[in-house]
Amino acid sequence: MNAPWTMSQRTANGAPRDQFAAFLCDEDTLEALKPVANELNWPHEKIFKGGMRNAIQTLAVSASPQILLIDLSESEDPIQDINSLAEVCEPGTVVLTLGNINDVGFYRDLMTSGIHDYLLKPANSDALRQSLLSAQTTLHAPKSAVTEEIAVRHLVPVIGVRGGVGASMIATSLASVVANHHGLQTALLDLDIHFGTGALCFDLEPGRGLTDALENPNRIDSLFIERAMVKDNDKLSILSAEAPINAPMISDPNAYHQLQHEVRSGFECVIVDMPRHMAVQHPELLSEASVIYLITEMSLSGTRDTIRMLAMLKNAAPNANILVVANKVAASGDPEVSRKDYEASIERQLHAIIPLDTKAAITSAKMGRPFTESAKASKASMVIKELAKQISAISVVGEAEKQSSVKDKLAPFKALLNRKKS
Repeated sequence: MNAPWTMSQRTANGAPRDQFAAFLCDEDTLEALKPVANELNWPHEKIFKGGMRNAIQTLAVSASPQILLIDLSESEDPIQDINSLAEVCEPGTVVLTLGNINDVGFYRDLMTSGIHDYLLKPANSDALRQSLLSAQTTLHAPKSAVTEEIAVRHLVPVIGVRGGVGASMIATSLASVVANHHGLQTALLDLDIHFGTGALCFDLEPGRGLTDALENPNRIDSLFIERAMVKDNDKLSILSAEAPINAPMISDPNAYHQLQHEVRSGFECVIVDMPRHMAVQHPELLSEASVIYLITEMSLSGTRDTIRMLAMLKNAAPNANILVVANKVAASGDPEVSRKDYEASIERQLHAIIPLDTKAAITSAKMGRPFTESAKASKASMVIKELAKQISAISVVGEAEKQSSVKDKLAPFKALLNRKKS
């Protein structure tokens, strides 16, 4: 059962559907519902005795109403019974439930199953009225707001070509800006299981959610992900870990793909802080990326590894827009490799250069907040904010928009190396 069910006010044969029906287990609830039914001009004849079992039996042989209220208090397995109900209900039914179970996990399971509301018994007339009016609002909401809007979901891996180039700083900053300044529901997924700093950069405890997911991939679903994530605010959630370094992670290779898929299904934008060894070992994680930020440094080793990563990404993510970003570039002094030589070697232009700002980086670490929050006015923050602005605008690029591929992967690097030696 999906929430909300497809809206329809007629049965499959075109006949009008009843507005309302209720299946209740006790007299007290029935008496509380009657005055509300009177106010809404709903007939008492549509209020039946008996809970879920009676509802399933009745709806198996008759048309389901637009709004359905069911008492779960006599159900031995409410979630399984909800699934059985979905098999006999016609599309368009808004389902309300009530029962005796006072548990947050149970409530979330019901919501995930497509239930519109759950009331804890004893339910008075006011609570019933509010829930039924809410159901009416949902029922008559414009279709475009419920069924026709398709969210653009961005998967944005951030990969450092070498350790220490600042990929994690950029990933956390991008997530913060996309969520807080551009208003997208954003997830930060930190795949460095042992040394990740995704939660640390927000001064949060990562918990065991990520390691539990990878150790038990059969448990990965939307509800599990919701519980495993820690929230920085209503727009930004983080899934990170600090697994013991003496306990190597041995997990199903498909667990990472399943994890990323579930996270992506619940958010408009997923920023993935992806260690380069993960990109190499699990290239399938990059196949659906819309944008990949490849973070590098202006050095010989950075040049070599950028060339190698670009060659790998060409096959792993053929539809992604791959943007090379140089980080920690000093304002004064000559870099190990000039921009001109660097771009000639990788056969593409640098998308952006982020200046080195050691003082701002130290302040960010002390404050326990992303770089773009703790150093809002710095030039480095301005560049990162421009990168974040592009995420909501960039779609998968066509062949005509892609930059030229790297033909001879190591030849430009070798030529540059020879010039350096001479």
